[in-house]
Amino acid sequence: MLCLVSAIEPLRVANQQTGKVLYSWHFYSRDGRAVEASNGMVIMAEAPIAEVGALPVVVVVAGFHVNSQDNSQIASWLRREAIRGADLGGLDTGPFVLAEAGLLSGYRVTLHWEALPAFREAFPEIDARETLFEIDRSRFTCSGGTAALDLMLHLIGLSHGEALARRVSEQFIHDQIRTAKEQQRMPADRRVGAQNQRLAAVIELMEENIEDPLGLDELAGHAGLSKRQLSRLFRTHVGEPPLRHYLNLRLERARQLLRQSRMPVFEVGLACGFTSAPYFSRAYHARFGHPPLRERRQEASHLTPYGLVSPTGLEL
Repeated sequence: MLCLVSAIEPLRVANQQTGKVLYSWHFYSRDGRAVEASNGMVIMAEAPIAEVGALPVVVVVAGFHVNSQDNSQIASWLRREAIRGADLGGLDTGPFVLAEAGLLSGYRVTLHWEALPAFREAFPEIDARETLFEIDRSRFTCSGGTAALDLMLHLIGLSHGEALARRVSEQFIHDQIRTAKEQQRMPADRRVGAQNQRLAAVIELMEENIEDPLGLDELAGHAGLSKRQLSRLFRTHVGEPPLRHYLNLRLERARQLLRQSRMPVFEVGLACGFTSAPYFSRAYHARFGHPPLRERRQEASHLTPYGLVSPTGLEL
């Protein structure tokens, strides 16, 4: 919902600031029914996608459980719109839907950092980046959240000038329009609440080596520390030993893949460095209170319709 509102409100304020209708937007869903967000708020759809005529811009908005849906009807409709010449956008996990429709091949894309591993596993041929947003010819994608505000401010600047984009940004107490190249996540040391560059470097190394975990010797050597010094650093600032933290990172990645991909459970374990299925299951149960197979079954039970938003008047 934050991503959706962050995309729509800059367009409204651009109209307000200029006294002109520079943009209009419409909401459609697969079957024309209202779409309920995860926070309980409801977006009313104007029509089912089958009844929508040609549009200049179509933006797919998706969130959790993006892979628990039957995407075939939406994919066919998106392909039709692409043939008609529409520019296509995807917000948050919306790129999953565009990619499944075969509409992102050869394009740079981004999506929410939590969904990136699953997306890369599903579509290894697509250039998926951990940036705030990407604009590549007739495709634009956004990582979600407040990054949608920066994306729309950038598009407003391209179409109607940087001065208007700055005026719109100021209305939202948004004092700096972030560029596409800025990273989504805060630095690792800030995430754990400790200003320590060596600690940050080791955590980032762990995050980069999930499928083939490194040993304690390698981690300590990368930081220029002894194993004892590294363990003391983690216990002081993170509250747990380095290998325990590493295991938790791998299990968190496994949960993301179980929730946001259709990979078999065993392959999820392998992708997160678990060569033994029983060990993966035990470790997952100890961390989350249930085995990985139950996580997958719970995700399969979340079948909610997609919301589609089509802001018209955007010119890329």
